[in-house]
Amino acid sequence: MSTLKDIKNGESAKVKKILGQGAIRRRIMDMGITRGCEVNICNIAPLGDPIVINVRGYELSLRKSDAEMIVVED
Repeated sequence: MSTLKDIKNGESAKVKKILGQGAIRRRIMDMGITRGCEVNICNIAPLGDPIVINVRGYELSLRKSDAEMIVVED
């Protein structure tokens, strides 16, 4: 099981499911990250946090802890 945090810069992946519960899960889904959508890693900060992804045509910056909650297909 790999998460969005494990994907390398420039690669893309398909979201399989979102872990977590309550407000955190809802916030991730409100940002447009839902099951089945394609995400592309645009940039990773030198120390690994934050991660910039392209999802649904816009760029989004995520904390590494939030990216760990997003399970992707290999």
